[in-house]
Amino acid sequence: MSLSFAAAEWAARLTFDQLPPDVVHTTKLRVLDVIGLALAGLSTDFGRATRRAAVAMSPPGTARVLGTGDRLGVPTAAFVNGALSQALEYDDTHNESIVHMSSPSVAAALALAEGAPVPGRALIAAIAVGNELACRVGSVAPGQFHRRGFHPTGLFAPFGVAFLAGRLLGLDAAQMTHAAGICGSFAAGLLECWVDGTHPKFLHPGWAAQSGIVSAFLAREGVTGPGNVWEGRFGLFASHLQDTGATRRFERISSDLGAVWDSRNASFKPFPAAHVIHPYLDALLRLRATHGLRGSDVERIDCPVAAFIVPIVCEPVEEKLAPASDSHGRVSLQYTLAEALHHGELGRHAYAPESLRDPEILALARRVHYQVDPDFPGPGRFKGAVRVTMKDGRTLAEVEEYNRGSRENPMSEPDIRRKFDENAGDILSAGARDRLADAIGRLEHLEDARAVVELAVAGS
Repeated sequence: MSLSFAAAEWAARLTFDQLPPDVVHTTKLRVLDVIGLALAGLSTDFGRATRRAAVAMSPPGTARVLGTGDRLGVPTAAFVNGALSQALEYDDTHNESIVHMSSPSVAAALALAEGAPVPGRALIAAIAVGNELACRVGSVAPGQFHRRGFHPTGLFAPFGVAFLAGRLLGLDAAQMTHAAGICGSFAAGLLECWVDGTHPKFLHPGWAAQSGIVSAFLAREGVTGPGNVWEGRFGLFASHLQDTGATRRFERISSDLGAVWDSRNASFKPFPAAHVIHPYLDALLRLRATHGLRGSDVERIDCPVAAFIVPIVCEPVEEKLAPASDSHGRVSLQYTLAEALHHGELGRHAYAPESLRDPEILALARRVHYQVDPDFPGPGRFKGAVRVTMKDGRTLAEVEEYNRGSRENPMSEPDIRRKFDENAGDILSAGARDRLADAIGRLEHLEDARAVVELAVAGS
């Protein structure tokens, strides 16, 4: 039996009643979070351009762009909503695989729900399945793809969406297996944009949503795909991870499906930056709050890091010290810590052009240094520590053992709601946000999940 068929059998037979209550609850919070992020994404240059492109290339359809209500075809609406929700690098991430799984899953599920009525229970179950399988496929070789220039979300989230869409379109396990096989041929996600700060990475959750939906529709109508799409001779891991010495733990895909939920180990984001930077941010901001720390007082900041994060957020050093754009800054440990210390926060409006050009922030970024610490944990746990040497000779140190937003150090539900309110506030009134949050809180009781999209459109 192929691994994709084992995953498909589980995905096809799982019922809502088999979902653990905490997975149901967290999935609803992920829906709220992603919608807020998509609404915030509309206000960015990237978001406006992506929306215009989507409207231009799609004839009118049944599915809507969140916030604006533009009606597009189902795959295109899923694409633009998924892309919008990553525009601020603020969407949740599975710690081990570093896959942004909820943005593509939620975008795809909401678009499909507008194509044909979907009960809220079915929507929750489909998103939970999509998230779980995206995390598991991404955990076969964690940490191996970023350093080779691949974005795990672009490679692995499409598979989760293929199974999600298969459920909502009524595919059986054999058809879902074909959908996964088709989806593998779309595997992409180059990170060359990290070199010059351009936008393509933000498109990957949208492309994942579109690819999974298209694969499921094709499989439903009889198009076939290889069963050994992951483990096969020319499968995803053979083609994209050609180092024969790299560990591949294929058992991570199917082992204990339904008994162990890997998606529980996905973190919400309290900061709009690469997730591995978060524990360093919290540690530094605590020092600022406790000691009145200011950038002008600092001689240097030292950060011990795990080796796997170096090519993501630490190097090449000159690129990280002077980001070319907001997207460039969001994956720079040095610049991000400097801006956060300078302003005392890192919120939705961080990485503004004036901050990226601020000579004080840029000078402070050059005083941030990193050293690989072999005792720091690898993928799966984000730990941070800072040691600040003051100009007067004093030293201050702080450690964050687990990133805030993780299973071990969770964000509270009110924190997630405040994040949603901040992100959605430009599009939805306070009353509209309350109505949307209430509907999502009752999602399993809704007969038609289209009500959620209706409430996420301006003027609702």
